[in-house]
Amino acid sequence: MILGAMLLTACAEPEPLLGDGADPFAPTGAVRGDSVDGLIVGHRLMEAGQFELALKAYYRAAGETGLNADVLSAIGSANLRLGRLGQSERMLREAIETDQRFVPAWNNLGVVLMETGRVGEASRVFQTAFALDSGNSDEIRENLRRALAQIDNPNYDTPKQDEAFDLVRRGTGRYLLLQTP
Repeated sequence: MILGAMLLTACAEPEPLLGDGADPFAPTGAVRGDSVDGLIVGHRLMEAGQFELALKAYYRAAGETGLNADVLSAIGSANLRLGRLGQSERMLREAIETDQRFVPAWNNLGVVLMETGRVGEASRVFQTAFALDSGNSDEIRENLRRALAQIDNPNYDTPKQDEAFDLVRRGTGRYLLLQTP
């Protein structure tokens, strides 16, 4: 009789170990719930001055959404802030090839060109950004003014010790060059 009870117990359905019938196996790697957009995370990290982490977030965004103009421009902007001017220029030019009307990429490419001493090309790039923006951005207007002033007066120094160019985010993924005191 005891042997019969043991056999019946062995044949009975096991009770779930985790309660409520939850899967006892490790997660499969599927994302559960909503994840935050890599571009948003990257923009917040850029604001906080965490440029390397922002770059990683932008690469994650590229994996999620693909390499669109916004992502390429963001990667270029992060590289610019990290001093990687060659990489920044490549990404920004690729962003422009992807979307020729994407104003932040044009503006930031102008910043790279100013930083590398190619003022003539920078002024043409800022003119394009200004035209595409319909003159709505005071910052782009100021960037263009500075580039033209430097062309007209070769003795006009690029940022003096007490003033420097700086990228500032406006809106979604839009970085503009500003003068900082």
